Order: sequence, then C-alpha cells, then structure tokens
Amino acid sequence: MHSVLPEHSDEFRTLLDRLSEKATADYYNPFTTFDWPKALPEDAYWMSRELLTVHGTEYADDLTPDQLKRLSRWESVNFYSLNVHGIRDLLIEVMRRVHTPGFEVPSEFFHHFVGEENDHMWFFATFCLRYGGKIYPEKKLRSPAAAAQPDPRIENFLVFARILVFEQIVDHYNAHLAQDAQLHATIRHINALHHQDESRHIAFGRRLVHLLWDELTASGIDDRVRQDIRAYLRRYIAHSVESFYSPAVYRDAGIPDGFALRQRLLAHPARHAAHQRVLRKTTDSLVRMGVLDA
Repeated sequence: MHSVLPEHSDEFRTLLDRLSEKATADYYNPFTTFDWPKALPEDAYWMSRELLTVHGTEYADDLTPDQLKRLSRWESVNFYSLNVHGIRDLLIEVMRRVHTPGFEVPSEFFHHFVGEENDHMWFFATFCLRYGGKIYPEKKLRSPAAAAQPDPRIENFLVFARILVFEQIVDHYNAHLAQDAQLHATIRHINALHHQDESRHIAFGRRLVHLLWDELTASGIDDRVRQDIRAYLRRYIAHSVESFYSPAVYRDAGIPDGFALRQRLLAHPARHAAHQRVLRKTTDSLVRMGVLDA
C-alpha cells in the first residue's frame, strides 16, 4: 500500500509537527495530576442540567431537584463509560495502523495520540469506578465495512471518520462541563484536560478524514458505495447520540420504566433540537468535506 496522501505530505507533516509540539508542551502525568476526593457530594449536580437527557422536556418538570441530581450522577457515569468504550475501540484501530505501510506520515503523531487516549481512558474509568462503582456496558454498532467492503481504503476512511465523530460529540460535552461553575472541581478538571487534548486530536482527525475521503473519491468509487458509506455514518452518528439515553441509568436514578422513557425522549422535539446543537460541528464538517449531503 502506498503512503497515505503523498501529494499532501509536506502540508500534512507541517500540521502534524505543530500538533506534536503542542502535545509535548501540554504534557501532564495523569497519575499525579488529579487529587481524587474520597467521594463527590450527592446533593450536587455531576452533569450540567442543560446536558441531561430530560432537559427541555416535561419529563424534567416531573422530577424533583433531588431526582434530577441523582439522574445527573448516573448520566455522568454513563458519559464517562461511553468514553472508556469509545477510546478502547479507537486505540485498537489506531494501533493496527501505526508504523504500517500507508501510514508512514502520521505514525509519529499516532504515538502522542495513543499515549494521550490511554491516559484519558484511565481517568474516565477511575471516575466511574470510584464514584459509580461500575462502568456501564457497551452497546456496539457493527460496521458492515469488513464484510461488504473489503477495500482497505474504505475501511481506513470509516475508522477515522468514526473516531472524528466520537471525539467531536464528546468534546461538545467536555467544553460545557469544564466551564460549569456548579460542578465539582474534579469534574471540571477532567473535562478541561480532555478538551485540551481533544482539540489537537480533532484538528488532526478533520484533516486526515478530509484527505482520506478525497483520495477515496478520486479512486472512482461508484455511487452505491458512496451511499452505503453515508448511510453507515448516519447510523453511527444516530447510535452515538442515542447511547446517552440509557434505561440502566434511569433505573439507577430511580426513574421507573426506563425503556419507555427512552423512546419518548428520543422522539421529543426538544431533544431533537438538543441533538442538532451537539452534532452541529460534526455534521457541518462532514458536509463541507462532501462526505454527507447537506
């Protein structure tokens, strides 16, 4: 396999060198950075009220302040659990490609990426286990690429497109949580550090995905394949958003009939508007690249 995007290597190397230098300058040791309190206050919010899955609906009005705070605790644990699973998956995919034919140019940056994501997975898992006593299990969306589209160019594109979607959705939450003065300092700190690192990963991901898509379309993929790729990414985006609506979370928060509540919330116009806000950067960037239709 030829090197990824050789005609763009100078421009791409310049970006990667700048991001690598920033990663070195921003380096921290996660094992000494955090001062983990023995417990977090249960009479406080652990997730911003604006980010709760019931926000903007009549179902939020039906809950008492104590119930909303309890929901925020478990939705917080679910959010960090989603990060643990998402990071594990992206680490596996990136490690499969580091220092392999075709990925010579980004492999040096991959080392920063892998090291930082491993740190992120550790501190998100630590939060879940310390303050929630568990990590919520993963609900995966199977990729059809391996069976239906064995072309490695399509597989590579889908891998890094999924990583970009995941990181941009998570970063929307990180940026908000890091600035919410009502949250405990530990919660703000975790999200601020993750947002700091993800800003580099997203800059890298946007450029790589764009270039991989340009290379893929220039190779002459037919319209059916193009539509299959778009349909899969739309399903992946929807699945990612729907993962925030967890019947297990509602059960742990003491809210009855979590499966029915999940369905009602996913159909609610206020939640659709919230999803558009969460996904705006994700969908805008993919539309600009020509990956998704406007």
